[in-house]
Amino acid sequence: MFVIIVGGGRTGAQLARTLISEGHHIVLVEERAPIIERLHQELPQDVVLQGDGSSPTVLEKAGIRSAQVLAAVTSEDEANLVISTLGRFEFGVPRIIARVNNPMNAWLFTPDMGVDVALNQADILAKLIAEEMSLGDMMTLLKLRKGEFSIVEEKVHPDAEVAGKALRDIQLPAQSRVVAILRKGKMIIPEGNTVLQPVDELICIVLSTNVKELAAMLGRIH
Repeated sequence: MFVIIVGGGRTGAQLARTLISEGHHIVLVEERAPIIERLHQELPQDVVLQGDGSSPTVLEKAGIRSAQVLAAVTSEDEANLVISTLGRFEFGVPRIIARVNNPMNAWLFTPDMGVDVALNQADILAKLIAEEMSLGDMMTLLKLRKGEFSIVEEKVHPDAEVAGKALRDIQLPAQSRVVAILRKGKMIIPEGNTVLQPVDELICIVLSTNVKELAAMLGRIH
């Protein structure tokens, strides 16, 4: 996948490193000379392009007409909106992600402005805190389909209603499935006759609206 990242601060640099490690083709656009110097020490030379990411000429030089994803992650919301709008309506990038620095500006980051996914860090942190408080030990590993589904991990509590039962005898919440069981350092691919044991770590995919129901089944019976 070819991804253009605009903004070479810590967020952009970390995103670039992660995507490079996963084998993706990356171009990171940054204008500030001191940041460019740091990026050249942290990333491959051919990944970094110096220039104004809100300039159509610079974006074309970065190869935006071939990009599958554009990530606007500068520290200025105005710049991120301009970059997103250009990417969508001038160059037709299929997927655009934009960073929201000031939560007060979150309402601007919409599809009408070319944004598919708005990363509002304050909102994300608030939701994570709320999830941790309401779900006990359940950990959300990944969100899918814009948050419609979640991949979660939780241990089976010794007093849980599902402990000691075979999967075929358990009525999981709608659109939920146990995809793996971690038991004593080994991974088990679950089948209908697999019996859930206390302290089994379950990896599940679940409709996000049903996460609390699943957590209740795996946790202590109150």
